Amino acid sequence: MPTLFRFLMTLAILAGLAYGAMYALVLYVEPNRGEMTVRIPAERLNPQR
Repeated sequence: MPTLFRFLMTLAILAGLAYGAMYALVLYVEPNRGEMTVRIPAERLNPQR
């Protein structure tokens, strides 16, 4: 039983670290917003057979 408890506590700590990292990313990282334009050549839109 102590081995199972140790395993579950290890998983809980790892899950807590993962959630903490995601929370930190949400708080401290600001995404870049802006328009993006990609030119596509006409040959790719209307391929010649």
